[in-house]
Amino acid sequence: MLLLLLLQVWASCLWLGHSEVVTSFQSSCPQFFFRETTPNEALVPENPAWICQHYNNQYYYATLYNRDLRIPVYSAYLYQPGPGRSTGDWMVEPQLMGSNSDKSMETETYLVKFRNVSLEDISKSQAILKDYRNLISLCRGHLNPSDHHSDSTSRTATFTLTNIVPQDEKLNTGAWKTYKEKMMSMMTQGCKTTYVVMGAVPGNNYIANGRVNIPGYIWSSACCDLGNNQRKTWAVFAENTKNAVQYLTLGKLEDMLTHLYGKGQVYLFHSDCPRD
Repeated sequence: MLLLLLLQVWASCLWLGHSEVVTSFQSSCPQFFFRETTPNEALVPENPAWICQHYNNQYYYATLYNRDLRIPVYSAYLYQPGPGRSTGDWMVEPQLMGSNSDKSMETETYLVKFRNVSLEDISKSQAILKDYRNLISLCRGHLNPSDHHSDSTSRTATFTLTNIVPQDEKLNTGAWKTYKEKMMSMMTQGCKTTYVVMGAVPGNNYIANGRVNIPGYIWSSACCDLGNNQRKTWAVFAENTKNAVQYLTLGKLEDMLTHLYGKGQVYLFHSDCPRD
């Protein structure tokens, strides 16, 4: 009887160790943050989910998700662009429905057909494809862009609804695209490793009958490791109603987010990343 009890406890521990919705990114996917230091608690919403984004038996990035607003707070990843582009079927996160669900992102169709899960069940914990239909002047805006990754599998992993927000269509295809594709390439010259944290500040409007928040602002920040104990940083900020991007220092962005969130000083990276 004692042996059976010990085996049950051991099996339970193994299951918990494989859960992808974690209490801290340090426990499962710290590699996406410079010196394994995550943004501080000033960005954490009331009902958060820390997601180590898992696809094809591998971690690809980390997302702090706001369950109430059904949008990510930020996604953190390593900038590793490669040739080619990738599209994929949009996926959701079964793990947000409970610890007994699949740990890896899957399509809604797969879950409904093969896991006996209803769309209503999925929609209780996150955004679903239906929420993003019939958008007007908005589009599905990646926080972790697919073209910032080196191969088709890592790019496909960005196509989860927990990694997107309703973004102004002109901004997405205009100034923000210029930053993602051209300016990032220029600014990362000489970088050995570039750590990126890209996020969204909640706004006052919603899509899908109030289910999904439309961010008021979109932002991105980077800490570049140049080697020889040298680093550089930069940041950008955009209103989610205008086709314009403001280039900032990391310190200035952190101060702006501190004001917008109102929950104490925001720190996005380890203190060794310069703020000016």
